[in-house]
Parts: sequence; structure tokens; C-alpha cells
Amino acid sequence: MSLYSEWKDRADSLQSDAAYQQYWNTYFAQETEAYRRVLLAHDAPLSGTVKELAEKLSLDPVAFVGYLDGANTSFAGGEKALDELTEDSEVTLDFDFEKLFFNMHEAKAEWLFTLPEWNEVLSEEKRHEITKAYRASKIFVAPVQVGRNDPCPCGSGKKYKNCCGKNK
Repeated sequence: MSLYSEWKDRADSLQSDAAYQQYWNTYFAQETEAYRRVLLAHDAPLSGTVKELAEKLSLDPVAFVGYLDGANTSFAGGEKALDELTEDSEVTLDFDFEKLFFNMHEAKAEWLFTLPEWNEVLSEEKRHEITKAYRASKIFVAPVQVGRNDPCPCGSGKKYKNCCGKNK
């Protein structure tokens, strides 16, 4: 069984709400510490085997693959093939930190995008700009609908109902 399959099985095997809450609270605390370490070492990407990086970030290899699953869309070199990872697989944590910050907003992980370690990685202005872009991406803009008596958008000068909207 691959590490990624084990990760998914762990999450799916939780029977009670209490066990579910306990498991995720523990994992999120570990994940927060892992992100702190990655942000502190932001100058150079961390590299090594899955097992080595898991130890550096104080995670077990299965939880580390879960960490990669959550961050997979934030890597500069593209997504990692998580199904293929073993403990001996070489991995580089080459984060695109702007994309990571945006994706943390997308995941509604306030405990991660408010970490003080971000101050050294992205300027306050850049973080504000990314937050603004995230919020703008969530605003629905309805397409403009042509009214029956409006000028036709084809440019004929006729009313829409007498031109392109005649058969509608």
C-alpha cells in the first residue's frame, strides 16, 4: 500500500466524531509546525527523501504525504505524484510562496496564513494584495443580459427583439 493510500485510509477510518476531531486537531498542530519550519527556511527549498523530510518537519512519513497532499497545488515545479511516493522517494519542497499563501486562504486555514513567519517571506503589501485577489476571485459577476428593447449587441442599430432576439 502506498503512503498516500495509507493517508487516505487514516482519514476515512475514523469512526466517531470525537476521534475525528482529535485526529485532525493533532494533525493541524503538526502541520502548523511544519509550515513554520518551511517558512523559516524559505531561502532554499528543502530536499531529501520522504523519510528525511518527514523527520525534519516532525511528521511521520504518512502524515508528511498528507502534508504534501494539502500543499500539492502550491509547488513551483508543479504537482507531485503522491501515489508513487515511498519513504525513499526524493522530494523537493519548492514552494511558490505567493501561490501557497493564496491557497491557504482558499482552504480557509487562517491558522496558517496568519503565521508571523510570513513576515520574512512576503511583504505586508504583497500579502494584502494576495488576500485582495483571493476575495475578488470569490465574487460572482452575473453576465450582462440584453433586454428586449435594448439595442442589439450585433451592432445593427435595431432593437434586440427585432434582430437577433426575434426568434427567442
